[in-house]
Amino acid sequence: MSAIDRGSAASDEAFMREAIELAERGLGLVEPNPMVGCVIVSPRGEVVGRGWHGRFGGPHAEVEALQQAGEQARGSTLYVTLEPCSHFGKTPPCADAVIAAGVARVVAAMTDPFPKVQGGGFAKLRSAGIAVESGVCEAEARALCAPYLKLVTRGMPWVIAKWAMTLDGKIATRSGYSQWISCSQSRELVHGIRGRVDGIMVGRRTVELDDPLLTARPPGKRTPARIVLDSQARLQNSTQLVRTARQSPVLVVTGPEADDKEIRRLSMAGCEVLPFLAATHFERLLELLSELGRRQMTNILVEGGAKLLGSLLDARLVDEVHVFIAPKLFGGERAPGPVAGAGVEQVASALELRNLKIDQIGTDLYVSGRLHK
Repeated sequence: MSAIDRGSAASDEAFMREAIELAERGLGLVEPNPMVGCVIVSPRGEVVGRGWHGRFGGPHAEVEALQQAGEQARGSTLYVTLEPCSHFGKTPPCADAVIAAGVARVVAAMTDPFPKVQGGGFAKLRSAGIAVESGVCEAEARALCAPYLKLVTRGMPWVIAKWAMTLDGKIATRSGYSQWISCSQSRELVHGIRGRVDGIMVGRRTVELDDPLLTARPPGKRTPARIVLDSQARLQNSTQLVRTARQSPVLVVTGPEADDKEIRRLSMAGCEVLPFLAATHFERLLELLSELGRRQMTNILVEGGAKLLGSLLDARLVDEVHVFIAPKLFGGERAPGPVAGAGVEQVASALELRNLKIDQIGTDLYVSGRLHK
C-alpha cells in the first residue's frame, strides 16, 4: 500500500480500523478467546504485516503479523485491537514476541481485562523501551469484544435473543403452528448464527410445539449445546433433541420440583441434567448463565418461547436481538406474540436497541441490534 503519515491520529485510527476488520475473521473460531487483529507498519508508513487470531489454541494475531513482517518489523509500529498478552497460556506471551522483533511502538485499542494480563502486557513492553499508546478506536474494539468482555468480567455468556414473527407480531397461529413464518433466506441466516454460538436455548413448551433439532445446517464453525429449560424434567424421549442427545450435547435445566425418576430417565437417554434448586425462576436463570460461563461458553442463542424470552428481558439478561419480520398477518387474540413476562409499565422504561441494523432478507425485514442497558 502507499505510504501514510505514520504516527498521526488519523493514520493510527485508519490502521486500527484495518486491524479490527481483520479481527472479525475469527468470529466463531476463537471463543472463548477474544477476536484480535494486528497490523504492522514500517517506519516508511507501509503495511508490512497483517494477522488475526484464527482459531482457539492457535497463534495470536501479533505473532501471525510478525511472522509476515519478518525483519521489516524492526523499528515498526504495531497496531493491535487488544493489549498483547504477557503470560503463558496455550501459546507463549505475545509481548515477548513483540520485544524480540524490535518493534518500536505499540498502539492498542484497549487493555485486556483478563486477570493474567490486565496491563501486564503494556508494562512489559514499556520496560523494554517500547512506546505504548492505548485507546485508539476503543469503542469499536469494545463492541467487537463485547461477548469476551462479559465472560471475563461477569462470568456469563453473551445472550442473543432471536425470533421470527408476522407483521402483526405473531410467532404462531392461534392453534400453535409456526413453520414457517420466515422465508428460506432468513432461516439460512439463522443457521449461520447457530453455527458460531456455544449454545442454543429454548423452553420445554417450544420443544413440545415445534420438536426442533436445534442444530446448524450445514454444520458451522462450532457445535452448540442444545439447552432446554424444563423445570419439571418432562421433556419426552420421543423428541428429536432427546433422540439425538448422544450425537450432540443436550442440557436439560430443571428446578426444585423435578422428579428424581424423570431426571434419571433423561440422563439415561444421554442428556445432561442441570438441577438448580433456587426458589425463583430469576435466580435459576442467573445460576444457569453463571454455570454456562464457568464452562467458558461465550455466546448463547435463545430461540424462545415467549415465556423464556420475557423472563430474560425482564431480568435485563439479553444483550443482543435478531428479529425477522415476515409480510404475513395471522390475527387472532389467541395467537401468541414473541415476548411474554411482566414487561415495562411506562414507555420511558422500554428497552432500546443500539447499533441498529435493518435489512431486507428475501421477503423478510431483518432487524438486529444490541440492547442499551
